[in-house]
Amino acid sequence: MKLLTIVGARPQFIKASVVSKAIIEQGGLSEKIIHTGQHFDTNMSEIFFDQLGIPRPDFQLDIHGGSHGEMTGRMLMEIERVMIHEKPDRVLVYGDTNSTLAGALAAAKLHIPVAHIEAGLRSFNMRMPEEINRILTDQMSDLLFCPTQTAITNLTKEGFSDKPVKILKSGDVMQDSAMFFARRASKPEGFNISDGFVLATLHRAENTDDRIRLKSIVDALNIIHNTVAPVLLPLHPRTRKIIEETGLALEVNLIDPVGYLEMIWLLQRCGLVLTDSGGVQKEAFFFSRPCVTMRDQTEWVELVEAGANVLCGADSCLITAAVRDGINRIVQDNEHLYGGGQAAPFIADHLSRL
Repeated sequence: MKLLTIVGARPQFIKASVVSKAIIEQGGLSEKIIHTGQHFDTNMSEIFFDQLGIPRPDFQLDIHGGSHGEMTGRMLMEIERVMIHEKPDRVLVYGDTNSTLAGALAAAKLHIPVAHIEAGLRSFNMRMPEEINRILTDQMSDLLFCPTQTAITNLTKEGFSDKPVKILKSGDVMQDSAMFFARRASKPEGFNISDGFVLATLHRAENTDDRIRLKSIVDALNIIHNTVAPVLLPLHPRTRKIIEETGLALEVNLIDPVGYLEMIWLLQRCGLVLTDSGGVQKEAFFFSRPCVTMRDQTEWVELVEAGANVLCGADSCLITAAVRDGINRIVQDNEHLYGGGQAAPFIADHLSRL
């Protein structure tokens, strides 16, 4: 079988690293990779290929910037050209980015079967571009690899059990990656904070593009840093620029974005994760760290139900209180919520038997 894999953003590089490895080990499959270029700076893109041993992309589209519609449209055009030339038997897409949607749509228009890894996730917030991408990609896929039972339940409620599709509970390939690369974790340059710090990430548009929400979050970060525990914030240049332009002042430890292996090192040593990311919520759980999420909804509802994650939105008081209550607590994965690190071999095996 000739597979065409489409990636473009940080979480997709991490997922593809273990699935591509499993595809090679499985045998009987060939894979070519399109990198759309959605994440284009070194720390968000190239470093993952260097660190994780992902095969270099066969096609580099270098598409980034612009509105959602512009970016997705340009990706659709270029991905379609590659598909027409390569004639793959199946297209493999990951997650919920514009790259995911463009790849699935291009394949569907050309009647190429689509396998969606991380299918069935829902935050039930249609203001999130990711939610739109998830829903549409699932609708265009005939093979849905679901990371959790919750994801399968979501698809069942949407009528997928009556559609000509195959729904499989694969587990989460992010856990495969975390377990595989944990032994290769590396300390970020210039790091000098003792263990037990708060590891924060802040990038989601619903927070950074809303001045009121952003101010509340910055206030919370400053309070936590000054009264609870040191805050370490790897900050993307875009977010840093927005904060500067709005006249806000961060009183935390700021560093540039780090690679995946450095992020694992930080996760292994922090006392709590404070984030608005989807993937980092799970990464905290994989390394037994409590998580406080600065969003109003999450697609990873099982983590909230298990008490491993607390949703606080952008409320400064709620965020501060949740961090104070959760810092240095050890989170247990008693129910193996994400498959225990066997998702990639499961996916490769099923692809080989199609």
